[in-house]
Amino acid sequence: MSYSKTHQTSVVAMPSGDIWEPIQAIRREHDRQIHRWMPHINLLYPFYPRDQFQAERVIPRLEAACQQVPGFEVTLATFRYFTHGAKRATIWLDPAPRAALVHLQATLHDTFPGYDEQSRYHGGFTPHLSVGQVTSRRALQSLLMTLQTHWTPLKFRLDAVALIWRTADSPFQVECRIPLANSAGPDQV
Repeated sequence: MSYSKTHQTSVVAMPSGDIWEPIQAIRREHDRQIHRWMPHINLLYPFYPRDQFQAERVIPRLEAACQQVPGFEVTLATFRYFTHGAKRATIWLDPAPRAALVHLQATLHDTFPGYDEQSRYHGGFTPHLSVGQVTSRRALQSLLMTLQTHWTPLKFRLDAVALIWRTADSPFQVECRIPLANSAGPDQV
């Protein structure tokens, strides 16, 4: 079965806006994607093209899946990294509890099985909130040490996932927020 997919939509977990500034301060210095993405954890990406949200009943299906997962508190305390080749790396905050985010992503993936890019990696889905990129191993270790030394852990309650979209040259924006179990109804933006 083939699935329509685009890198211009995603289903994400987002920290609440009131804690963005410490994250954005790091991203302003180190993340070339700061103008495209808000702070987020990709759950399903790429995803359906926006023009198919209605035809494929995307929002009702997301609502049903999200009602299977209760909201939970997330802590952003530790920096980690992914390597890309010999010299490049992405630095990210490791959201905890990992198991709760893995369960949320697996529930969404079960609802949208063709959108498995986030769980195809060795070791499966790794929840992460990217904060920057580096192009040398020496810079990586130095930056990780500096970030971790000066970081104050952040906490937020994840009560909803967000369906986001963008056009070719614009930043992502929120289409709607879909509440997790025991939360309020959908928040259309």
